[in-house]
Amino acid sequence: MTKPEADKNPTDGTAAAKPLRVREAVTTDVQAMLACDAYARSNTGRASLVAAAVGQRQCTVAVEDGRVVGYVVLTHDFFGNGFVSLVVVSPAHQRKGVALRLLAAAEAACRTPKLFTSTNSSNLASQRLISKAGFLRSGLIENLDAHDPELVYFKFV
Repeated sequence: MTKPEADKNPTDGTAAAKPLRVREAVTTDVQAMLACDAYARSNTGRASLVAAAVGQRQCTVAVEDGRVVGYVVLTHDFFGNGFVSLVVVSPAHQRKGVALRLLAAAEAACRTPKLFTSTNSSNLASQRLISKAGFLRSGLIENLDAHDPELVYFKFV
């Protein structure tokens, strides 16, 4: 079987889905995590935030073919509840279920009965993702970003 044929789904000839593995991030993942994070390229503070979160065992990565394609940061300091502060997926892997898998991993790792997350009101794609993951609107925070309120969501776990 030639290489292109090996990558095809035998039932319909389409490309077979590559297995996605989700695991705790380790220090050696940090550079790869930042490489798939477009915001990190223009915001140098992101690197220290990610490195600190990995060091505190607050990050989970999604890995495909040995490469980090996304990550999630879960803390437990939001009024004593779990909080997903960041979900990042490389542009080439967006809208393929990676973010949903990362949110599910965060939910499984959450040590409190409630899990919270948030997004800007202008970020419609994130709002759809959060809703699809089963989170419910919980509130609104003004004045974090000018003229773009933060929408807060929660989920019972």
